[in-house]
Amino acid sequence: MRVLLVEDEPSAARILAKGLREHAYAVDVVRDGRIASEQLAAADYDIVLLDVMLPSRSGLDVCRDLRRSGSHTPVLMLTARHAIDDRVAGFDSGADDYLTKPFDFRELLARIRALVRRRALPLLPVSLEAGPIAIDTRRRDVQVDGAPIVLTAREYALLEFFCRRDGEVVSRAEIAEHVWDDRYDPLSNVIDVYVQRLRRKIDRAGQPSLIRAWRGAGYQFVSGGPAS
Repeated sequence: MRVLLVEDEPSAARILAKGLREHAYAVDVVRDGRIASEQLAAADYDIVLLDVMLPSRSGLDVCRDLRRSGSHTPVLMLTARHAIDDRVAGFDSGADDYLTKPFDFRELLARIRALVRRRALPLLPVSLEAGPIAIDTRRRDVQVDGAPIVLTAREYALLEFFCRRDGEVVSRAEIAEHVWDDRYDPLSNVIDVYVQRLRRKIDRAGQPSLIRAWRGAGYQFVSGGPAS
């Protein structure tokens, strides 16, 4: 899942980005309101974490422009402003939720999960099953045929993305957009490397791989039966 974090305080941005990446989110960090608007116009995000007080343009203006563009991307505002009027202004600008600083990181994660669950697309049910794979998205626990396996944060993010697109052929560009952040190098073979790592952990001996490669098209996760 790809997150745009808009936070102008360097240490706060660094800590939040690190924590989110450790929980399998792909995070792009922006510290300026104008650049945030440009980034939102150029890329697709699953959720936006938006500070209110920003250089160039306020978070309220960024959110208003996002809604005027027709985007329904969830926006969670993060701010030190506690007054009711400030919260009302945030919601009126188009924000979906409002979290005042300082906050517990666990609450931030819970609010992100809740916002994404409310979207029209069923991106984040608590439990996800695809053939032999069972995932608890809240705890990031993964089992294959009932046996737990250990994945890195990136491996987990890639597997969850594949399971949600079960049966679909997805391009490397789609994978990069939702599983990696803006540091992804399109000329690298990092996606292929992670696919191979996943295969070693989830495939069963003597059976076809759950992740099929389609030359020139990308990859297809097939939870059961032959690839179409």
